[in-house]
Amino acid sequence: MPMSLVEKAVELLRGKYIFADKAEEAATAILKELAAGQYEGLDEAALGERLTATLFEICQDRHLRVRVRDESLHEALAESELEAAWREQQRLTNHGIARVERLDGNVGYLDLRGVTGAAIGGRAIAAAMELVSHTHALIVDLRKNRGGSPDGVIFWTSYFFPDGDTHLNNIYDGATGLTRQYWSLSWLPGERYLDRPVYLLTSDFTFSAGEEFCYNLKAQGRATLIGETTRGGAHPTEAFPITPTFEITVPIARSVNPITGGNWEGTGVEPDVAVPAAQAFDTAYREALRQVLAASTSPTVLLEARTALG
Repeated sequence: MPMSLVEKAVELLRGKYIFADKAEEAATAILKELAAGQYEGLDEAALGERLTATLFEICQDRHLRVRVRDESLHEALAESELEAAWREQQRLTNHGIARVERLDGNVGYLDLRGVTGAAIGGRAIAAAMELVSHTHALIVDLRKNRGGSPDGVIFWTSYFFPDGDTHLNNIYDGATGLTRQYWSLSWLPGERYLDRPVYLLTSDFTFSAGEEFCYNLKAQGRATLIGETTRGGAHPTEAFPITPTFEITVPIARSVNPITGGNWEGTGVEPDVAVPAAQAFDTAYREALRQVLAASTSPTVLLEARTALG
């Protein structure tokens, strides 16, 4: 059984991976290991771990994985039912928005743990931004963010730019050879968050679309990143079944930032202020309060800021 599973995984890797040269290099290494009997006696879980380790050693791509499928949402569900279950999961997790708060000193705080698509979560995103729209500074906590939708990133980050003229990202699709450009949105529900400092909290857990949120704003000079270097996964990915219980996730496109010409794959996004993730909030809040003290004319806000700053 391992031979047929490995050969199917290699076939999908060669046919789908955005980097054909890396796919061939990894495929060659895996087939050598297969011929040497290194996969004998492994069940699907152990085989997936072994193949993933080889793939990462060669490709340095954290989206490229072989694994046992999560059957909790797949058993006996039609595609339409899967879509409905996914939408319900998004709704019950508030589209990744775990917390929205006005902190003392009129500093906004958003705890964002996922990036939902704009078509699904646009109203929730707009509501969150409305609640912080009158703050003097904003902290967006991405330390527990594991990613999501590229168009959701564009929806969120468009609030930090004045119009539709900011080119935020490109995604090159390997299957079609086409590049899609992503620009800030010219219209948004509610007020934009302009001319005020934005702080993004990061950790080595921050991944994928959460990293794009950071990378896009850092490249544009629109936010200060505080925390740890992120995990390093930049490529849009699809899962392809090897068996009904076993799959390979393969990046089928790649991000190309219009300013840097690159992305954060394998390297992560480096913070502007490097501190342990556990200290990132306190560091950002102190800096935000200093900005409030320099900018606000409200006696109430100034008193709150001085008290909070100690």
